[in-house]
Amino acid sequence: MYGKKSLFVGILLLLVVITDILVNSRFWVNDETVSLESVEIREYKGQRLDSVGDFRENSIKGPQHIDIESYELVITGLVNNAVVYTYEDVVNNSRHYEKVVTLHCVEGWEVTILWEGILLKDLLEEAGIDPSSKVVIFYAYDGYSTSLPLDYIIDNDILMAYKMNGVVLPPERGFPFQLVAESKFGYKWIKWITSIELSDDVNFRGYWESRGFSHEADWEP
Repeated sequence: MYGKKSLFVGILLLLVVITDILVNSRFWVNDETVSLESVEIREYKGQRLDSVGDFRENSIKGPQHIDIESYELVITGLVNNAVVYTYEDVVNNSRHYEKVVTLHCVEGWEVTILWEGILLKDLLEEAGIDPSSKVVIFYAYDGYSTSLPLDYIIDNDILMAYKMNGVVLPPERGFPFQLVAESKFGYKWIKWITSIELSDDVNFRGYWESRGFSHEADWEP
């Protein structure tokens, strides 16, 4: 009887040891995915890029922190069907594009960044562009607004970016989406986009435009 008891205890201890080895072993496999920190790209096809940190903070209310679980991007106005997208809808169900574009600020500084995102015209076309539409008006989470001609958006393949230099936009850079308004000054590069309206109101003026800034905002070398 004593021998059987000792054998049972020995087997139990062996099972405990084996379980501990499996749980702590580097060969143990589970279904969890470990996310590693993103690495910023600083060179693209031989061209040096500026850093994600090379921007000055000049937003009207400081960096915004958006809860992505409740976030919605609304496309409304002169469209056939108003559309509401989640962040995942936009990022996962659209064709991705990347382009190196330099942002020029009226304050005199500039940054050259590899932007990755979707073509804004693809989203607009999915909603159905009314022939009377002339202007695309953008609204941001912090109350900021600006606008651009519809033809400019379509003809220049304007991006709505969700990554810069290979990393997801940080909150201070406009997460979840920032407009890449190439050839326009930085105040047209609206961050934290929540709503896009197609309109025929060519007289609409956004936050800075209504305060005397150029409505066209064209940057020229």
